[in-house]
Amino acid sequence: MLFHFAWYPAQSGVTGREEEVVGMVGSNLILAMIIVLVAGGVVFGSAVALRTYLRYRGKRVITCPETRKAAAVHVNATNAARKAIFGKSYVRLDQCSRWPERQNCGQDCLSQVNADPAACLVWNIVDQWYKGKSCAYCQKPFANIHWHDRHPALMAPDHTCVQWNEVPPEKLPEVFGSYLPVCWNCYIAETFRRKNPEKILDRTWERGPGGEYIPKEDAAPPAAKEIRRAS
Repeated sequence: MLFHFAWYPAQSGVTGREEEVVGMVGSNLILAMIIVLVAGGVVFGSAVALRTYLRYRGKRVITCPETRKAAAVHVNATNAARKAIFGKSYVRLDQCSRWPERQNCGQDCLSQVNADPAACLVWNIVDQWYKGKSCAYCQKPFANIHWHDRHPALMAPDHTCVQWNEVPPEKLPEVFGSYLPVCWNCYIAETFRRKNPEKILDRTWERGPGGEYIPKEDAAPPAAKEIRRAS
């Protein structure tokens, strides 16, 4: 008697369609992980670049190591931010008030910038100088400085006024030593007075009980007013 044996493979319970679905899910997971890693890298790199850019943007006033005098410099913040994305620290100047004569200097002043980037920033220096001061004309204390409009001004020893942003940054330390602070409103009034003297009627003013300015005529006692009118 002949026996015929036939071998049949065991059924795994997973069809070809299911294997295809499992493979697609695995591929999608891997792709999603890659996308997450790339997006995370982009976000991290962008954050580093933005932090570096904000750290070094703006004009600064430093002490030149060669002359020991104030000089205005500007860091190439865009290039520094680009290098920071790849973990490199590359801080170099792209502007200096002593250029182009000393454009090939060693830029040793960058040690001052790197030590405290905020302290030598022009608008921080200006803000600190005005803080706690009052206008030389109206005596109104300075509050928040307007950086984009209504710039506060400075009064020179000859009583001429100029807005602080019209002064070269490297001259600010010297100017702050001899000029007085002037608010924007008084700057506009004094500028108009200087340019249009024929349209101005000068009156003597005195301090009132509340510290306000009032015309001297109105501040006088009634009896004194009558005497002046009679004369």
